[in-house]
Amino acid sequence: MLKKFNEWFRQLFQVQEAKYQDILDIKNHEVTIQDVDYFLAKAQFTDIPEMLGIERAVYGGKTPWDSSAFASELKRSQDRLYLVVRRHDRLLAFIGCTFNEVKSDAHITNIAVVPDFQSRGLGHYLIAIMVKKARELELKQVSLEVRRSNTRAQQLYQDMGFEQKGIKKGYYFGDHEDAVDMVLLTGAESTDA
Repeated sequence: MLKKFNEWFRQLFQVQEAKYQDILDIKNHEVTIQDVDYFLAKAQFTDIPEMLGIERAVYGGKTPWDSSAFASELKRSQDRLYLVVRRHDRLLAFIGCTFNEVKSDAHITNIAVVPDFQSRGLGHYLIAIMVKKARELELKQVSLEVRRSNTRAQQLYQDMGFEQKGIKKGYYFGDHEDAVDMVLLTGAESTDA
């Protein structure tokens, strides 16, 4: 009996893993956002220095994540998706997301756009990809945290359908700023019996 259960469980896990690999596999390609052509690609280890550069530009010289944190995330390709947007070989934006079937949640871990390309639709485009992936995986929600002081980002998220679900006090490392916890329900139905 245990042998049959183990075989069933192994097959179920393999099917689930294949589903995630198929849905989270994105081919590098050109995209047009607000009438401008860009190049969308899965993030690679070689992108990490430029990702850190974007963090420095966005966060006043600081890097909330270090290179080892990004490297650790990029290694976990079975339940993570990190994308970058380039124009003329310059990295302009990136997003990272974890997909958790147990919690039925796609959690956007980070998103950043270089200051001179903000308000051009790049952040909206990247978030929309993650929401689409969450729906394809039949996850119930997409979640993220945003600095309480970042009202511009909060407005973007609200415009996309995210709602504030709470405040995480002292959430951010270093300055201990509060985070606004935001969630978007995907409309995916549970397949649980």
